[in-house]
Amino acid sequence: MNGRVIYAVPESPAPLGGVRVLHRHVELLVKAGVDAYVWLPAPGYRYEWFDSPAPRLFGPQLELTERDLLAVPEGVLRPGGDPAPGARKVIINQNHFLTYLQFGAEDDYPDWSAVAGAWVVSEDSADVLSRAEPEIPVSLIPNPLDLDLFRPAGSRVRRIAWMPRKRPLEAMVLERLLRRDPRSAGVELTPLEGLPETEVARILGETSVFVALGLFEGFGLPIAEALASGCLVVGYGAGGGRELFGAPGTWQVADQRTTLLADRALSLLDGTPDEESMRLAAREWIAGRYTAGVTAAALLEAVETAMAYPGAAVTARHPADMDNVDRDAMQRVFMKGFGMPAMPTG
Repeated sequence: MNGRVIYAVPESPAPLGGVRVLHRHVELLVKAGVDAYVWLPAPGYRYEWFDSPAPRLFGPQLELTERDLLAVPEGVLRPGGDPAPGARKVIINQNHFLTYLQFGAEDDYPDWSAVAGAWVVSEDSADVLSRAEPEIPVSLIPNPLDLDLFRPAGSRVRRIAWMPRKRPLEAMVLERLLRRDPRSAGVELTPLEGLPETEVARILGETSVFVALGLFEGFGLPIAEALASGCLVVGYGAGGGRELFGAPGTWQVADQRTTLLADRALSLLDGTPDEESMRLAAREWIAGRYTAGVTAAALLEAVETAMAYPGAAVTARHPADMDNVDRDAMQRVFMKGFGMPAMPTG
């Protein structure tokens, strides 16, 4: 394989699991001997919330050869917004709910001169893209988890943890329900927000129960990380997270049934039959499906398939530098889940 594989990655001052996964893809490709890079628009940009050995390219524009492959995240696509007309390109689709963020139902998608495929991270995403865009080849590339980072600690705390970012309104209701329940006496109630990856992993490794408050999930990475850390998990599949509730030690709850979430989480603190073996089985279930080796094999096959498509030498413009991300539209996607009108962002 003579060409480069270049991931056009957005900058983010706040922790985003999808950004971390894109870097992990590049790390795995480099380890396998592929000439792969993360491409960031701002010269010298560094993330404050994690680090990665992935090689980086910088600048708003980049010269591509006819042998290169450009991978573009789904959230920045828009009609008429081909970042590299004529180049060999794939869509990295980590969330099928964001596929048409800036497209109408009748618009051509992705409105590029050519597309070598769409790479997705969950069974739900593969099903959606295969049916909605049957002319685009779809490759399922399972998310890789760092099982050395996300692992059980030496002891476990009577703690319920959750991530409020996707459902802040419901998270507040959940926390108040938990705090006012007599069963929560002596229980640590821990929202995980704005923490570096290493601190999240440390907390999960000690936590008894994780409540999954996903919304419009492409995969549900926090659920997988919690299971790898030995947590029992209760919560919402919310789309792509559905497949993770096939693991031992998981209890899926109907959407927006916050009292059921609180009741189940509190009841699990009192223990279940074969609890410790269930925690171990959950980690083994994750290890068989979402590890570096599994991801690398799928990724190398997808790259080989995409490289067989024609490409041209062009000057590419970083998608994040094209002023093509409609933040109002992004907000509407999430606010729709609350049944509330979006508030102005300007």
